[in-house]
Amino acid sequence: MTTIQDVAKQAAVSVSTVSNVLNGRADRMRPETLARVEAAIQSLQFRPNKLAQQLKTGQTPLIGLLVPSMTNPMYGYIAREIETVAQEQFGYRLLIGSTYRDPQKESAFFEDLLSHGVRRVIVISSLADERHFESAVERGMVVVSYDRGATPGRRSQVAHVMPDNFEAARLATQHLIDKGHRRLAFATVAGMTMSRSAKIDGFHAAADAAGLRAHAKLIDGGPLNEYGDSVIAEVGRAMAWQIARAARRPTGIVALNDLMALGLMAGLRESGLVVPRDVSIVGVDGHFLSALSNPTLTTVQLPVPEMARAMVERVMHPQPDADADERGGVFAPTQLVERESVAPPPLAAKVRAAKASSERIAP
Repeated sequence: MTTIQDVAKQAAVSVSTVSNVLNGRADRMRPETLARVEAAIQSLQFRPNKLAQQLKTGQTPLIGLLVPSMTNPMYGYIAREIETVAQEQFGYRLLIGSTYRDPQKESAFFEDLLSHGVRRVIVISSLADERHFESAVERGMVVVSYDRGATPGRRSQVAHVMPDNFEAARLATQHLIDKGHRRLAFATVAGMTMSRSAKIDGFHAAADAAGLRAHAKLIDGGPLNEYGDSVIAEVGRAMAWQIARAARRPTGIVALNDLMALGLMAGLRESGLVVPRDVSIVGVDGHFLSALSNPTLTTVQLPVPEMARAMVERVMHPQPDADADERGGVFAPTQLVERESVAPPPLAAKVRAAKASSERIAP
């Protein structure tokens, strides 16, 4: 059986150097040394004894990933990208748990992970208060928070990675405005996380720039139940019935995320309205489901693979300068993907059709 000593001998390095590579501590190693060790590991097909590593270091080669709800496919997409980077670059796997954005559940998971030797954790939360994250760091964990930035004016040892939610919502709203929509709405749920607040600000910024603030409304679908994000599509579906009955309903809606957008489209269809003939919808996420709906969903594509890579690198190689880490932690949306769920508003469409008809019959 191949041993770590065999790898060290073939690579012409010390056993401690091989150990550093195996445990993700090669950031200060010369590239040519790292390449020799990795080549020797592959050539000898060396597989380290995980139990021995855990007994020696008190840590397991696992990254904890805490998500609001595993029933939200967006979090499954993020988890897949995180796991790919963790396995391919560092030989780590994921241990996943659902927290429903409950700080007590998040704290309980930190305790469980610590007791099992897991010292690196990525948390998808966006809750305004992250003091329990800082408490975990003080106990020896490395914590990366996704979908929220650092608390303004407060230094933190928690690293942050997030999409530019403001810009994502602004792009979505501007797309509707460019198509001629003047009665706009942002569909959300009760409970103001940092990411939701940023999206609302982006929605209002686009409306303000176009002089449409008086016609830009927030539609609140009410509080989510204990299952959190898993029912957000159903919230959108119920919200659609209220929109359909409104005397002056919006013609263009930006949804909090793709799941809510899909629920809105289903509810509007059930209420007798047609998307996009009667109401246009834009989502935010860029999840693969947006290309499978009927009609297909126009959405803002978030840079999930890039953010996943950044999260894994930050959790494996903590930055001593939290401010420097934060400056590189915000990722702009990749693009707005135009599909079938957006069209000019009903009146504009009728005017265009009438104009086209008159041009056809003109001598």
